[in-house]
Amino acid sequence: MKIGFIGFGEAAYEISFGLKQEGLANICAFDVMQNHEVFGPQIKERAAKSQVTLLNTAQELVEKVDSIFVAVPADYSYGVSESLKPFLRKDKLYVDLTASTPDNKKKIWENIKDTGVKFVDAAMMGPLPLYKLKVPILSSGNGAQRLYDEMTPFGMVITVIGENPGDASAIKLLRSIYLKGSASLLFEMLEAAYKLGVEDQVITSLSDTLDRKSFAETMNRLVTGTAIHAQRRGVELSGSVQMLNKEGIDSGMSEAAVKKHESIAALNFREKFEGRTPKDWREVISIMVKGKNS
Repeated sequence: MKIGFIGFGEAAYEISFGLKQEGLANICAFDVMQNHEVFGPQIKERAAKSQVTLLNTAQELVEKVDSIFVAVPADYSYGVSESLKPFLRKDKLYVDLTASTPDNKKKIWENIKDTGVKFVDAAMMGPLPLYKLKVPILSSGNGAQRLYDEMTPFGMVITVIGENPGDASAIKLLRSIYLKGSASLLFEMLEAAYKLGVEDQVITSLSDTLDRKSFAETMNRLVTGTAIHAQRRGVELSGSVQMLNKEGIDSGMSEAAVKKHESIAALNFREKFEGRTPKDWREVISIMVKGKNS
């Protein structure tokens, strides 16, 4: 089996380095910057370390390999599919590793599907410098199972989601809402706690609350409880905003949370559930979705 990387940045380097160690011999790459005065030397150094052959053109790579891994910046991913399209054939596997949007992954598939290639929307779900070859990858598209069958024997950690391009990337971006949003809230909270000299006590208090249950249990409690008590909790959060403003700390995340609580309160969940806290978060979210679609 021969594989090739379009783009040879950190992702392509770490994955190919690991694959070589696992015994995959035939790996090549092409990067438009490989002869660049500034960036070229690093690309060539990485290729040498990982024993990857740099080819002169993308066409040469596509014609030479069985599987094409596109690992370029997300905003270049569709353009790459355009440039590769004339050389794609039905026996090829096209794996888009970029951090692109679900819509863009679907557009790429629509653009190249007439060539007969198997397409994979591949989403890396962890920090590459930590996991390297073992970075968890979600895959969707009509080539997802083939990717799993071919690459897991070489140590890659791949989960097949289904055959719809965009599904894997959607999961990645939805996770980002929580993870990046939580990180932003932590910055806001910790800055205030540190300035007020109570950071240790705040962290201990939060740990006592959050460490008692699993993430799924805590998520369910927060969503179902907030549905019933959004108005009161929003008022309480407004006090937090006032405190932050008094200390001269950016309260953007907390202000957004107040607005979210106000919009939740406006849905009258307390009345809909007759004051009863729902058992499952789906009871709450399904009403929100139906309300917006009606």
